[in-house]
Amino acid sequence: MSGNLEGRKAIVTGGAAGIGAACARAFAERGAKVTIADLDKEAAQKIAHEIGGEAWQVDLTDTAALESLSLDADILVNNAGIQRINPLQDFKPDDWRLIHRLMLEAPFLLIRAVLPGMYERGFGRIINLSSIHGLRASAYKSAYVAAKHGIEGLSKVTALEGGEHGVTSNCINPAYVRTALVENQLADQAKQHGISKDEVLSKIMLTNSVIKRLTEPEEIGSLAAWLASPEAGMVTGASYTIDGGWSCQ
Repeated sequence: MSGNLEGRKAIVTGGAAGIGAACARAFAERGAKVTIADLDKEAAQKIAHEIGGEAWQVDLTDTAALESLSLDADILVNNAGIQRINPLQDFKPDDWRLIHRLMLEAPFLLIRAVLPGMYERGFGRIINLSSIHGLRASAYKSAYVAAKHGIEGLSKVTALEGGEHGVTSNCINPAYVRTALVENQLADQAKQHGISKDEVLSKIMLTNSVIKRLTEPEEIGSLAAWLASPEAGMVTGASYTIDGGWSCQ
């Protein structure tokens, strides 16, 4: 609905590309003022300029620096993420910690930073970009799967605590989305399994999906915009799959 986020302030982490940029555009189209939070300053400024928003260069893996933050926003999208693929016995502990800092600890600290203002205004929307891997597991992705399962729990606790204050918290659970992260995974999995990138797509990534295509970032942005809207005021503690039918099996 055009204009249904008029006057709202949103922060989107990892907002300079892919899913984050799609969410930022969807919010801006509906009237929100969006802050693009990203490690890549130039890319963040580019999207911010495009949508009339602001750029915030931030290293979300520096979690100690986030502990004293106070953020003024009506909508927070925890989207920033990375991927590392390895068997458990070969998984580097530093990679495990990096993924969990960025994809679980940082979202907790950002939620902590925005809730006081949301509570004061009696309105807030926390949207956590989880994954099909927040509901299902895949081999070689122990850190990612564990972090996404963790964000599911964090989101539900936020919903329980925020309900009486007008704050909702939900997860979006895509399968594979057409982003640079997935393109990189194609190459990594091809190497891991000794097959071509096309075979990774057909035989591994999409094997559990009934609909045999990648999800488009704009499809995620559309759902995020609805979850942020007044129309979704009774939706909280939920996990919305956009997975082509993967999780129905």
